[in-house]
Amino acid sequence: MAADKNELKLVFPALMLALSLAALDQNIVGTALPLIVSDLGGLSHISWVVTAFLLASTATTPLYGKLSDLFGRRPLFLAAITIFLIGSALCGLSRTMLQLIVFRGIQGLGAGGLMTLAQTTIADLIPPRERGRYQGVFGAVFAACSVAGPLLGGLITDALSWRWVFYVNLPVGAAALALIWIGLKPRQRDKRPSIDYLGATLLTAATSCILLVLSWGGSLYPWYSHTILGLSAAAVFLVLALMWQENQAAEPILAPRLFYNRVFQIGASVISLNAAALFGAMIFLPLFFQLVMGKSPSSSGLLMAPLMGGVIVSSVISGRIVSRTGRYKMLTISGLAVATASLLWLSWCAHHAQAVGQMEVGLITLGMSLGLVMPNLTVAIQNAVETRDLGAATSTSAYFRSLGGAVGAAIAGALLNLGLERSLTAEGIPLSVLNQGVAEMSKMPIVLQGYREAIGSNLEACAAVAALACVLTCFLPELALRGGEQPAQPLAE
Repeated sequence: MAADKNELKLVFPALMLALSLAALDQNIVGTALPLIVSDLGGLSHISWVVTAFLLASTATTPLYGKLSDLFGRRPLFLAAITIFLIGSALCGLSRTMLQLIVFRGIQGLGAGGLMTLAQTTIADLIPPRERGRYQGVFGAVFAACSVAGPLLGGLITDALSWRWVFYVNLPVGAAALALIWIGLKPRQRDKRPSIDYLGATLLTAATSCILLVLSWGGSLYPWYSHTILGLSAAAVFLVLALMWQENQAAEPILAPRLFYNRVFQIGASVISLNAAALFGAMIFLPLFFQLVMGKSPSSSGLLMAPLMGGVIVSSVISGRIVSRTGRYKMLTISGLAVATASLLWLSWCAHHAQAVGQMEVGLITLGMSLGLVMPNLTVAIQNAVETRDLGAATSTSAYFRSLGGAVGAAIAGALLNLGLERSLTAEGIPLSVLNQGVAEMSKMPIVLQGYREAIGSNLEACAAVAALACVLTCFLPELALRGGEQPAQPLAE
């Protein structure tokens, strides 16, 4: 359903604002955490400030997509922004760590809908053939906000207080809310919706168990502890129950028919693998810059900027290429091939103590490769599904992206710990030295060498995941991008 020009002029800026909120809030809080702990206390619970948001936002992402298919994008978008703003205001007003954790969960309940509804709404308004350049802009905005998040968080915390990290969302969100309210026209639904309450409950519970296993395993609890094993068993049971329920429900949250669509099957799998490789690599590179290369926290943040700069440039350019040519498969394969090579280059630089400039080359090419992958796969999935499944397909692929990122970060952490234990044990150094601060560990050459080798090996593992995603993409069917509502047809090879 294409939009008129006036509707698009009002709605598109609102979508950019909503996307900015989602991207900024993933990483703007990190730089404020030390001051939050000194103000509120509760150091032992600090990880829950991040985990509560991650749990709530990931679990609700597919729910927003499906409910927006049933009730329309406008009411769900307004609800998501409102919940996010209420959570942001409450976070800023927190007086204890427990309050902050609960309010971050509320904020996450709204954040789960911001990105997926922004992508789905643009899919409603723009035909697939023209959608590439808009998705490219989405990728560029997301990357720019990801770079700005830590820097903006530090500036706001220094100039005002950590509470303004949350309050800054209010005027931006209010502007998005007003533009959506005024500009986005309600779309009438043809039938009375049937809500899969049991499916929603099972999905939320299964996702929570999976993310708790990934968040707690190997850190708060050993992987073989009763807590982790119990959560893992519960996750398996809940996933099986969810599969049974979704095959019975009239309007399932995760429509089984999506998983019979080869474009969706391969596209969602590649998105998940790509996110696992990216998060697995990115989570420890700032630590590498600070600990191994002796850079300051602010300098390490700036050293990551070329990565997102590459994403911005390639997202915009590839979006225009896709809109002009109607082809997305070769761009995606090329992006994943370059990502594999870039990760191998970064691994070599880490192992062989190369200069910062050489690592920056790898970060630039890695960023440029990522801009060719995510936006184009989103366009491919949206183009391949029926209009009634547009929201569910977009949000489910976003769900797998979040889950893939969590899995990648967890596995990377486990591999890092394993590599460090092996290196330090071989040198007869007690593992307790890893509990010291960055300043203390930076004076221990053997510890630095252990981190260098472990992070280098992590990057090799991430390259292997990216290579697997590249091979899988070769089997992705390429359908002609629709110019309107007609079904997509296969392109000639």
